[in-house]
Amino acid sequence: MSNPLPAVRSIGPARLTAGLERAERLGLHAHLQVHGPLGPLSQRALIALAEDIRLTGRGGAGFPFARKLRAVADAVDRRTLAPVVVVNATEGEPAAWKDKVLLTRAPHLILDGAALVAWALRAEEIVVCVADDGVGEQSMLAALAERELPAPARLIRVPHRFISGEGGALIQGINGLPYIPPGIKRRASDGGVGGHPTLLSNAETFAQLAIAARMGPRRYREAGTDEPGTVLLSVTGSAASPAVVECPTGTPLAQVLDVCQVPAGPAVLTGGFHGRWIDMTTAYRAVVSRHGLTAVGGALGAGIVLPIGAGTCPIGEVARVVHYLAAESAGQCGPCRLGLPARSTGWRPAPAIRAWSGPPPRR
Repeated sequence: MSNPLPAVRSIGPARLTAGLERAERLGLHAHLQVHGPLGPLSQRALIALAEDIRLTGRGGAGFPFARKLRAVADAVDRRTLAPVVVVNATEGEPAAWKDKVLLTRAPHLILDGAALVAWALRAEEIVVCVADDGVGEQSMLAALAERELPAPARLIRVPHRFISGEGGALIQGINGLPYIPPGIKRRASDGGVGGHPTLLSNAETFAQLAIAARMGPRRYREAGTDEPGTVLLSVTGSAASPAVVECPTGTPLAQVLDVCQVPAGPAVLTGGFHGRWIDMTTAYRAVVSRHGLTAVGGALGAGIVLPIGAGTCPIGEVARVVHYLAAESAGQCGPCRLGLPARSTGWRPAPAIRAWSGPPPRR
């Protein structure tokens, strides 16, 4: 691979990562061998499936996917305009790798989910958004060339910045404007790409939908706890074996840290730069789920787990995060335009929080 990725590991039976222990990338033929064929679902059936498995967005906000589907379907009925499906695979945070792994190694799962939505909503277009850092782009272009989709599809390169993947900023950029959030909040379902009702969701969310459509809700719910299914976690930081880990919800976070050989240290950043710090003792009694991490003061967010080592100052790491966010801000509100730069002025340390940058280890 031209772009090194962290290892991929699974705790329990692999779903999203199935087959990746045997292949660097699943082309269409290998993908179908591993996952099997997938046919269309009606709009009603797709909404029922998303509700039954309680599917939420995996980009950080955790918004119920069935509500998005309903909102777009209602807007289509009101406005008699064909909708657009947008796959957000931009992943702008430095420590985020799960969507890049899917793009690079299992792109057809993402496209399967987008196809299900396009079939159900009778979409006129599918737009796949990737960061312009090159990670996963060629793999997704190859996947688009390997298959037919129920609507024309195109790939958009998005500036690799923290703010670019925010939903409103992404719609702005697709529409030819700067990749910053609009001044007025507007739901994509009411008017997104080209003014059309738009369903926008994270790459992993579409992949999870594709898994659930094949398994059916009962089998899908066999993994996980109160939040059914599995999650993908990007574990980097002080981990001796950085990895994207797939695990059922309810898995002890301690097991994830042990799999990635995380040494003792003062704290773990959970959820990403919009997430929460928890101390290592708390991390070792937490469970992986939105509710489980929130209960101990953490956050699932975008699936980022970033431990820091014993010799690292937690306050210094917080300062580095603030400095990064100040530089990435769109500058549209007082706290970001004034507060973050004020907190980081005068001290500009080199980034110490590291994302994966070494050679791609085997699973």
